[in-house]
Amino acid sequence: MSAQPRGYSELVLPALGAPTPVSPPRLTDRADGSFTSVSPALSRFPVMRRRSSPTAEKDSDTELKQRPAAGCQQGPVEGSMKPFRRLGVMGRMKRIMMVLLLVYISIPFIIKLFPSIQAKLVFLNFVRRPYFIDLKRPLDQGLNHTHNFYMEPVMGQKIGVWHTVPAHMWRDSQGKDGDWFKSMFSSTHPVILYLHGNSGTRGGDHRVQLYKVLSSLGYHVVAFDYRGWGDSDGYPSEGAMTDDALFIYDWLKQQMGKSLPLYIWGHSLGTGVGTNLVKRLCDRGSPPDALVLESPFTNIREEAKSHPFSMVYRFLPGFDWFFLDSISANNICFTSDENVNHISCPVLILHAEDDPVVPFHLGKKVQVFGLYHLASQSKSLSGHKVQFVSFPSSLAYKHKFIYRSPELPNILRDFLGAAHPVTA
Repeated sequence: MSAQPRGYSELVLPALGAPTPVSPPRLTDRADGSFTSVSPALSRFPVMRRRSSPTAEKDSDTELKQRPAAGCQQGPVEGSMKPFRRLGVMGRMKRIMMVLLLVYISIPFIIKLFPSIQAKLVFLNFVRRPYFIDLKRPLDQGLNHTHNFYMEPVMGQKIGVWHTVPAHMWRDSQGKDGDWFKSMFSSTHPVILYLHGNSGTRGGDHRVQLYKVLSSLGYHVVAFDYRGWGDSDGYPSEGAMTDDALFIYDWLKQQMGKSLPLYIWGHSLGTGVGTNLVKRLCDRGSPPDALVLESPFTNIREEAKSHPFSMVYRFLPGFDWFFLDSISANNICFTSDENVNHISCPVLILHAEDDPVVPFHLGKKVQVFGLYHLASQSKSLSGHKVQFVSFPSSLAYKHKFIYRSPELPNILRDFLGAAHPVTA
């Protein structure tokens, strides 16, 4: 055998004519990390190639060691996806924040363009809590000595009324009709006309509990739903609410004896109705025997500005223009701070210090800057008692639970007089 050139290997070819099976080519990796296709038929034979220098082979081995295997390349790929996932979450959060910001900005403009929405938010007459009660059956609410009936302050529009007799008459009232209940107004027991606040009906739980307390003290209690509330017909407005209250008041005076006292009790928004009503009565020279204001406010603009619902917009530039002027555009004022200048009857104010709906300072302001100031300067209030009773925050009476106070009966007896039968 002759000597072969240095640096070359022998290439042996198969014998001619011998069939050689052909297999699909396969991939082989090079030292530089790339791949080349080699036919299996030819891979069995040595290929003449140039020998690498020792230095090049060493560099190639080092490169192969540093290059990760194909199966290990998924780790860095998965890790690199985490920032993209974080970016996806942040993107969704940004979209949600943009939607909320759009809604926040849109609401003031919607209310300004459609002021009737603001009127609905003031009255909340569409919220009829508790739900699914039959107002024709006060017995279902635990009032077994209450009669339900309807009256028409305006032709074709009826309003629902409840008359609860004094608690000691409950046994006599069983099975009696409306005529019997009406005849009881001529008994020697005082009558309280109750004016409820916004939302709910005359069958609201806290209202029913107050009826029971007043009834146990010997009072007749007459409560009704304004037009647009409960099962009453019509639509709400400040004028309609005051007209309904005046209609019921005049009707009660016709049923009662002339010597029997008739008191007016307003709660929350009902205090605005109450001062409207008493102002009218005093202007015509027939004031009621007393006015009780539970959780009152000065006027609807200040109440709306202090209401928890307005907290997110209170410091928005143009808040008055967007929201408060929209209330005025619906002829909703309830200016109790002005009405008290025309009142000439005893006034009792009840307010809890932890009231979250009508802040305590509004009720206090009614007393300090309205009634007390008027009492010291106006001759019309000379000789009339004006009293403010606050309930500490520790009692947790909030906006509508003053009826729970064990001191309430004594407060009423001291202010209104004993609730026992009134002698002629």
